[in-house]
Amino acid sequence: MLEMTREEFEELVAEALDRIPPELTRLMDNVAVFVEDEPPAGDPELLGLYEGTPLTDRGEWYAGVLPDRITVYRGPTLRMCDSRADVVAETEVTVVHEIAHHFGIDDARLHALGYG
Repeated sequence: MLEMTREEFEELVAEALDRIPPELTRLMDNVAVFVEDEPPAGDPELLGLYEGTPLTDRGEWYAGVLPDRITVYRGPTLRMCDSRADVVAETEVTVVHEIAHHFGIDDARLHALGYG
């Protein structure tokens, strides 16, 4: 397995977030991004997870709720990648994929766009 500290991986996630176009990040609302070492036990190969209410599903009722949560998982990413360059690329794809869920884009569309 490729070695990378949690701090290094968190930096890659931050850099991937920085590459999101500002016109999109300005639209992101009430969402927080986290890095965890491992996903839930039932899904050991999960690279990222979006939990929350997509922007497209929010209505007048949406107020006073906890932020949506995007989690990027370090362990499975490092296990599937052969090089640091692979980790950088996969982390960027994962971050974009999970942010797309925040915007209401489903997995089928993301796979069609190459972010699956």
